[in-house]
Amino acid sequence: MFSSCQKEETEFIDETDQDETITSNSTLANLLIRTSQNPGSNDDIIDGNSCTQVKYPATVIANGQKVILESEADISLIQDIFDQFPNDTDTLEIVFPITLILQDFSEVEINDQAELNALIAACQGESEIGCIDFAYPITIFTYNSNDEQTGTVTINSDIELYLLLFNLDSDDIISIDFPISVILEDGTTVEVNSNQELEDLLANANCDDDNGEGELSEFEENLTTGSWYVTYFFDDFDETSDFNGYEFTFATDNTALATNGTNTVPGTWNLTTSSTPDLELFFGTNDPFDELDEDWEIIEATSEIIRLKHISGGDGSVDYLTYERTPNTGGNNEDVNILIENLTTGNWFVTLFQDDGNDDTTDYNGYEFSFFIDGSATAVSTSETINGFWSIEDEETGLDLVLNFDNTGSDDPFEDLNDDWDVLESSQIIIRLSDESGGGNSTDLLTFEREPNGGGGGNDPDPQELRDILQTGTWYVDTYLDDGDNETNVFNGYDFTFFSNQTVTATNGSENVDGIWIVSVVGEELNYEFDMDSPINDADDDDYRVLQFSETSATFIIRDSDGNIEDTLTFKKN
Repeated sequence: MFSSCQKEETEFIDETDQDETITSNSTLANLLIRTSQNPGSNDDIIDGNSCTQVKYPATVIANGQKVILESEADISLIQDIFDQFPNDTDTLEIVFPITLILQDFSEVEINDQAELNALIAACQGESEIGCIDFAYPITIFTYNSNDEQTGTVTINSDIELYLLLFNLDSDDIISIDFPISVILEDGTTVEVNSNQELEDLLANANCDDDNGEGELSEFEENLTTGSWYVTYFFDDFDETSDFNGYEFTFATDNTALATNGTNTVPGTWNLTTSSTPDLELFFGTNDPFDELDEDWEIIEATSEIIRLKHISGGDGSVDYLTYERTPNTGGNNEDVNILIENLTTGNWFVTLFQDDGNDDTTDYNGYEFSFFIDGSATAVSTSETINGFWSIEDEETGLDLVLNFDNTGSDDPFEDLNDDWDVLESSQIIIRLSDESGGGNSTDLLTFEREPNGGGGGNDPDPQELRDILQTGTWYVDTYLDDGDNETNVFNGYDFTFFSNQTVTATNGSENVDGIWIVSVVGEELNYEFDMDSPINDADDDDYRVLQFSETSATFIIRDSDGNIEDTLTFKKN
């Protein structure tokens, strides 16, 4: 005869009372396992799955920067790096080997990405219930129906509870000594007095991971409360001013309005149902609101700011959209766009780098810098390519050029370039930058110019230097912009050979196209004339100004009547 009373250690479980017993295959046992298992979702940004937890210390490379993680709290360092440069594609690499703790609290050493991918693929089962904790100790009564053994176990931690439940077999029955205390997500404690109360509490727990329903509801509440204004819109160039004066409202029925008092544009919004939801916007097909019609990734969302980005499926360029509670006061964005145009047209060389009073310019000799419209950048030498990215911030004190290049090597000089640089001067031939050191005791200086450090050019350009370079090897058209439209594909597959008699031949393997080329000096500027036969005559019959050239590239431009760059033609050596 068994008593259902559980207040004395000498009393036993009534195995016939299913309301107060727990078996290995019961619903409550599964819920208790999910609540007590090792939490794995807090560090998914590192290991890419919710079945494992990283054992610290661990080392990762976030956007090219080495980060040593001493505890879970250091995960915020990764997010800070990801948020520091908005115009980048965030990347994270694990420095293997790394030790992971599994759901059953056992440990496994992972030696490379292939092993980690296999573990991620094997990650199955229901997600953890991470927003509920138990107040220990908890007393558990045990009974084995096969050998009729009884006992009492005191549980002092999640791992002890998990192992007890995980190792239950079909002959085992357990019962909890109620009441127990359960700690909710908001820190409050509730008393639970029965299996049914505990099962209801765990089954109805609304605690998915950080991108679950709880945060989505908060996002929707913020979005649909009050008014928003576009404070930043970047689509190849800063086009924020297109939305100046427009107030955006988002309703709970998924409709939206943008109005400036005289013109009202209706729209819709939706959140995708993926594990990392995106904000889908649609404001019709009229310019400029059709530019907002995208599936936007949510970078940051609070009650005061919503930052979004969209990666184009075509050319991989990244667009950025920011909503805030107060209108854009930045005024004219012409200076931003001029800097973008100068930076992304042609190639650059470091002609001055002064760090803490030391002239370290020679650290970058031999590197040719290219800044691309999608926010990426490269520094290319004869032996390596350093990847990076850039962004421009319009501050009250002026423009900042934010640089971030990979700096995984020891004593890597590119780490010194990674900063928010004040723009002192920006033109088609020079970009001068400065940065106050952390202590404020010195000013670092960085200058990009069109010729290498110590190179030629200047006010007395030598046309023969460019002629000799172009006559060496074969070349291809890397960029052709016609009134800002990218028409580089016209020249895809063609290799150009420049001859000393001022003729040029382009071949794609099946046909040859002939033309002429001339380098001359007009005033104090190098000019380049180019004329090709059909079918690749789009960029010819024009007089280009030579913007820059090196042993491996040459960029030619045509300015409009206002002096702005209208057409761009860039050759690079094969």
